[in-house]
Amino acid sequence: MIVTRRSLLATATLGVGAFALPGLGVAQTVMTARGFTHSVASGEPGQDTMLLWTRYVPADGDTARLVAEISETPDFARIVASGAIITGAWRDWTAKVTLDGLRAGTRYHYRFVAADGTRSPVGVTKTLPAGDARGFRAAVFSCSNIGFGFFTAYGHAAARDDIDLAIHLGDYFYEYGPGTYPAAAQQVAGRLPLPNGETIHLADYRLRFASYRADPDLQALHARVPWIVQWDDHESANDSWEGGAENHDPATEGDWNARRAASVQAYREWMPVSDEPWKAYEIGTLATLWRTETRLFARSHQNEIDAILKQPDRDAALRRFRDTVWADPAVTMMGSQQESWLAHDMARSVRQGQKWQVVGFGTIMGNLSTPPQTAGWIDPANTRAVAYVQAGIAAARAGLPSNFDSWGGYPAARARFLKSAQGADANLIVICGDSHNAWAFDLAHDGRAAGVEFAGHAVTSPGYESAIRRDPAEVARALVAANPELKWCDTSRRGYMAMTITPEAVRNDWLFVDTIAQRRATASVGHSAEVKRGRRVMG
Repeated sequence: MIVTRRSLLATATLGVGAFALPGLGVAQTVMTARGFTHSVASGEPGQDTMLLWTRYVPADGDTARLVAEISETPDFARIVASGAIITGAWRDWTAKVTLDGLRAGTRYHYRFVAADGTRSPVGVTKTLPAGDARGFRAAVFSCSNIGFGFFTAYGHAAARDDIDLAIHLGDYFYEYGPGTYPAAAQQVAGRLPLPNGETIHLADYRLRFASYRADPDLQALHARVPWIVQWDDHESANDSWEGGAENHDPATEGDWNARRAASVQAYREWMPVSDEPWKAYEIGTLATLWRTETRLFARSHQNEIDAILKQPDRDAALRRFRDTVWADPAVTMMGSQQESWLAHDMARSVRQGQKWQVVGFGTIMGNLSTPPQTAGWIDPANTRAVAYVQAGIAAARAGLPSNFDSWGGYPAARARFLKSAQGADANLIVICGDSHNAWAFDLAHDGRAAGVEFAGHAVTSPGYESAIRRDPAEVARALVAANPELKWCDTSRRGYMAMTITPEAVRNDWLFVDTIAQRRATASVGHSAEVKRGRRVMG
């Protein structure tokens, strides 16, 4: 589909009423919807502030003036805060406004009102607590590829009444065109998002956001709790870094900087997030939570070992690579500015008496290598998976990780971060997504405990089970045995994490949904892990 400037008058819209499962591909509805097209959302919570989001296309397709209202009661009998904003085509008719003067740890109702009196759906949000809070619970998500199934995890979390915050750690959507990921045979009927091609230009990214944000379970969770969100790679292109991406070809897709800028602009338009690239949030005296940026602004290019594996003495070549290129301290995940900010702010958090330091990253930090028995788990007909596993086994023999796109590919940067956490005497919790599987790591540096990592499984994107035909329990045992930092994993199920913070301990529950093949919001806790304050290891 060709999107012209004129057709952008209502680009990327699927209104609440227009969304009829499974109909994500109704292009005519997308291009003609008016009014409040995508419900409401809130984010960037503070102890006395909240960012509110909506999208409103007026009947004439011109500019629109909206007023946001917050009330402690659903009838809006007394408005406690309000603010106005003007939106239009320049920002795809999305609207964000931050309101202050709120009370800490308080649940509020909010809505938007258009100039003609039209009202948006009512959302619910909650400010962060102040003082000596006794408990706080966040639902943690990542990797939601709409083509692989229904957003059961979002629906289940939206039905709960004990969630204070939703955190999304990246891959909120995927950039691929039809038939790529998922392949046509894997595509769930009716779950094909617009545009009908890969997202490259601003109009493409806006339209992809609109398709995803039309999902009723995603809308329900956005309207139920505030969100803290950060991108990983697929919001721009697979394996993105400062200067490009694996899934970007300048010869056919243009300048990377233009594509990166388009993806960032659309993200900041469509998500309840501020324009700050990274930020800290204070959860009373319980914790400081940091969102980070580890993809587009400073990340060094991921190392690759394909060429090394073709050398006659590849094991010796891998060892040389390990001791030079891989260990190079110039290779960075966050960049020196963000590294310095985060190190200083962790120390500040500890000095001020915050009991926990919780850092959200896009990719796994725990050391993870490929066990040798993996070679026998792969169907020989799956040549791509066979090659990937063989590369991982060779890398493991040289003391190298299985994935160079995660923190495993940035060992000097990883060491600097963990050393700064140790130096600050932080009670460090790392949360991350990206891998599509569920993991629990004890993180160590220089032989000393540094903290723990709770790594989340995907909302829908497939994990190891898509390539391995083995009992998941056998896979988990082999992975744990081969990786000293890894304490538990699950490589076969989808869902989300629920992390509960108390002054004495942090517990993480991995919830697994029953199915993503149907829209059915059922899930149960499959595993829990806990770390007690001061121990920095699980158990």
